[in-house]
Amino acid sequence: MEVLSSHKLLFRLCLLLPLRITSLLLLSSAYSPPDNYFINCGAHSNTTVDTRVFVADRGFLVGKGETVKNSNSSASSSPLYQTAKIFKHPSLYRFDINQDGTYIVRLHFFVFLSHTDLSVARFNVSVFGLSLLTNYSFRNVTISSPKIEEFLVTILKGEFKIYFMPYETSTAFVNAIEVFLGPESFIPDKALHITSQGAKRNYSGLSSNSKVLHKVHRIDVGGSTSKLDELWRNWDPDDDYLQSPESETYDQYKGGTPYYEPERINEYIAPAFVYQTARQFKDSNSNSSLPKITWSFRVNKNSNNFLRVHFSDVVSPTPNDLWFNLYINRNFSKEINPYSIAERMGAVPFYIDFVVDSDGLGFVNASISRVEDSRIHNAFLNGLEILEVVNESGFSPPEIELGKKKLSPAKIVPACSGAFFILVILVALGLKFRKPGHDKILGVPLYGGFSSDSRSTQRGRNACLAPSLNLSLRVPFSEIKRATKNFNEKLLIGEGGFGKVYKGTLNGRKVAVKRSDPRHGQGLEEFQTEITVLSHIRYRHLVSLVGYCDERREMILVYEFMEKGTLRDHLYHSDDNYERSTSVSELSWEQRLEICIAAAKGLHYLHTGPAGGIIHRDVKSTNILLDENYVAKVADFGLSKSGLPDPDNITMGVKGSFGYLDPEYLTTLQLTEKSDVYSFGVVLLEVLCARPAIIQSSQLDEVNLAEWGMLWRKRGQLEKIIDPVLVGNIKPSSLRIFGDTAEKCLKAFSIERPTMQDVLYYLSYALRLQETGMPREPFEDSTTTTITSLELQFPVVLNFPVHEDDDAPIVGDDSSDIEVSEV
Repeated sequence: MEVLSSHKLLFRLCLLLPLRITSLLLLSSAYSPPDNYFINCGAHSNTTVDTRVFVADRGFLVGKGETVKNSNSSASSSPLYQTAKIFKHPSLYRFDINQDGTYIVRLHFFVFLSHTDLSVARFNVSVFGLSLLTNYSFRNVTISSPKIEEFLVTILKGEFKIYFMPYETSTAFVNAIEVFLGPESFIPDKALHITSQGAKRNYSGLSSNSKVLHKVHRIDVGGSTSKLDELWRNWDPDDDYLQSPESETYDQYKGGTPYYEPERINEYIAPAFVYQTARQFKDSNSNSSLPKITWSFRVNKNSNNFLRVHFSDVVSPTPNDLWFNLYINRNFSKEINPYSIAERMGAVPFYIDFVVDSDGLGFVNASISRVEDSRIHNAFLNGLEILEVVNESGFSPPEIELGKKKLSPAKIVPACSGAFFILVILVALGLKFRKPGHDKILGVPLYGGFSSDSRSTQRGRNACLAPSLNLSLRVPFSEIKRATKNFNEKLLIGEGGFGKVYKGTLNGRKVAVKRSDPRHGQGLEEFQTEITVLSHIRYRHLVSLVGYCDERREMILVYEFMEKGTLRDHLYHSDDNYERSTSVSELSWEQRLEICIAAAKGLHYLHTGPAGGIIHRDVKSTNILLDENYVAKVADFGLSKSGLPDPDNITMGVKGSFGYLDPEYLTTLQLTEKSDVYSFGVVLLEVLCARPAIIQSSQLDEVNLAEWGMLWRKRGQLEKIIDPVLVGNIKPSSLRIFGDTAEKCLKAFSIERPTMQDVLYYLSYALRLQETGMPREPFEDSTTTTITSLELQFPVVLNFPVHEDDDAPIVGDDSSDIEVSEV
């Protein structure tokens, strides 16, 4: 009864402990990895498997996943295979790594019976640019046979992400994930490289973070059953791999306990049971000149394979002068003399590492044989491990159908370059021959600039407005004429893609009147969208629609007048070719942060407000306007997409402005709120650097602001490209957080970007650091701060503290403003 009570107490304690499993949960294991995760995907509670406690995947999954349950729970005795998480869209699991080292990563897959046919799943799995599994499927897997893929990954301190990418229209799934730190010196930095010609040289970098080792085979030579060691690695018997003719005699041997020399080897390299069994030749005079025992292993063709060969002399009844040959792929041999390696006689384990090229047919072969003319005929082997070296195979997202052509996002998205980068350059160069336009206007949003949307829809003779438009906002054409003094040219304040913009006075209120011109390419669709969006929302940081007019084939929009014009007007001057920009800003860093915060509030309200979710689709510095007090408001909703985003809805028309376009949207045509987040990241760099999103330059890395800014960010020298006006006026801590925020917004994959809510939080923090100079550490102590009117749904983006009780949604009034204050 006492034992039972202890187990119950341990179970309750496990529920109260943090999700990170500590060594306290590995009480019966000699190895307690200091940094580890055991995840049961789709489960709602902890699951104990031998000495490991697997926790639910909540808090680790980023992206959308559906939980499926095993409808035939008796089909598997393991509790890990009762649930799975399936993915129809790219998703990832994210883990915080606290210590550099070689980690063991295992992925568990079990095709069980459920309402979803898991057997047809087909997907890729990747980590930091390397493909762990490519076009992975389960065509030859029986329903009672789980697949466990194991990897050795060198991970540096920080975030570690495992991506699951469904292939085309298929799905991805996973049942369980293990990530835990392996023992020190688990993998060498260098090993002898054996090429297909038998050449020998050093193969370096095996333990660098650019290499991943994928376990292919792990063999207990002479063993009779599969066994798990203390690192939960599975060792299989070698019977299925023996290729020696029956005429070549050998014994299966089992000896006593091996003696580990601590300075040379420990039990985590290979367990005692591996060194207790062996295959050996009989000590007899053989008629064969050099009989061999051979093991053959199937590997990928043209692959590099890490081969570890294990020895321990458990075969000799008494110590003697023992040596023999080890052969690899018939073109390499090495004499093995155990007593020249081990420091003592007897069962002393040791191992030798190689990197071996495949023989071209997809095999790695290992053999042992006695040395020619030797009186000692004994030759033995205890264990073999083969792991494929995963080199720079690249990130492997699914192919996306674009009309009749297929385009692989892997070539474009990860670095925001490739074809997209070439497209940006071509467009930027083409602008040199564009007629001068008037993007710069005072106090009103303009279409145009470098918009990629053709916007060719025109209002035809029989076209009519959508019946859902707010008729109370209609303004008679006669009043529009009176407000603008019959569209007096002296009141013209700008001209853009939609048409001309006039300053006016309507019912005693200053307004901006935007009049459509069919020659400018804007059409009925944008006109209706703008009215529909702005007639349903009203918020301090969104430009208000005063009215509209659709009389006499006119399309006219009337807005509140924004006295200080666009944000870009206050950052830099630029000619129409965008060749170079000149900083003209008189805005302080505090003012710029306040403007960014206000714009972020407006976008956050769009994404989460009572209108049901709106994607702006054209966030840029010319669509952020400033009133007489420099309060920022987001404008220009002609391209907005109303309603909650539908992950299955792919639009075929790319709309937005070059330099601000989300690269993932360009390749997948999938529009989400994270597309606005990317564009806002470009705006943040505009604010910091005072230069356009796209310029002409002989230096290709300067053309695109996002790429240029992140290049300097990775160098740790972001301060070298800031607006000269700001030099010496930004506190380093504020700049660091601002740079972190921009970098997160500009992640190539949307699932890695923060929400606008998170962006708002970080910008508020950057402003506070600038104003108070408070160091970062006190802020990260959750006992010293409080956040009001802010809900951080997934706050690990920048590893800042989270206050889960602050869940009040932001609403459409001033009370939703965020304040960070001392307790």
